[in-house]
Amino acid sequence: MVEPEPGKTHCVHSSISVVCSSAQGKVGEVQSIWPWHAGVLDPQGPVGAAERTILLNASVIMLSVGIPVIVLTLAAAWWFRAGNRRARYLPDWSYSGPVELVVWSIPALVVMFLGGIAWIGSHDLDPPRPIASQAKPFDIQVVSLDWKWLFIYPQQGVASVNRLVVPAGTPLRFSLTSASVMNSFFVPQLGSQIYAMAGMTTHLNLQADRPGTYPGLSAQFSGDGFSDMRFDVVAMPPERFDDWLKTTRAGKDRLDAAGYAALAKPGIALLPASYAGVDNELFETILHDTAK
Repeated sequence: MVEPEPGKTHCVHSSISVVCSSAQGKVGEVQSIWPWHAGVLDPQGPVGAAERTILLNASVIMLSVGIPVIVLTLAAAWWFRAGNRRARYLPDWSYSGPVELVVWSIPALVVMFLGGIAWIGSHDLDPPRPIASQAKPFDIQVVSLDWKWLFIYPQQGVASVNRLVVPAGTPLRFSLTSASVMNSFFVPQLGSQIYAMAGMTTHLNLQADRPGTYPGLSAQFSGDGFSDMRFDVVAMPPERFDDWLKTTRAGKDRLDAAGYAALAKPGIALLPASYAGVDNELFETILHDTAK
């Protein structure tokens, strides 16, 4: 197993930013950590962008009803106050066709609009649906463990833990399973949370449009170490990804049956790690073993 190089930067976290400096004291990247700069409102891929559009459209549709209702409620309370002698008191009034039309047509339109958005979006953003691209999809096998994430690169013959390095601008084709309890794989800036379950494979397609580091997490409670079950998706330009792949392959350790048995023991991976080699059938072996 190839451990990451000793850290050469120091990061200071505040309520609004992360400031990193090198050992020589030079200030590095300053990254905002406001929620809208690191979550679903800051998409970095086509799936995340489409899901943000759905979220904003649905919010506007609901606000177009909610805001007028609040305003009209306040206006009615003010107009029919005890001191307003111009307000008409109609104790025998019980029905109005125009009022009934408005009362029922607006909710019906809201349901139609929201239902249309949900229907179209659920088909266009179906997780197994391939992303349209001229680039060939990049296959990644994901295994959720207690309490860490194992990423296997079947075509490249390497693996990593809690750090997923991918080429930017390339469709990512995920196959996911769990070696333990059900878990949930979620990278908010890329979109589409999906479950990983023992004995079966789920499929997900994502893409990072530009280089960057995007935090991922488990969105399903799975035990004591659940809160620390986080990882980073590091999207690199293709040439830098090739360099990372060469460096990883230059390592000595492989993820064989014995190495996997040690990794699968419940525990928290304190640091991301990578493997220079991995058994070709490891993912299938995990899948079949948990299905028994």
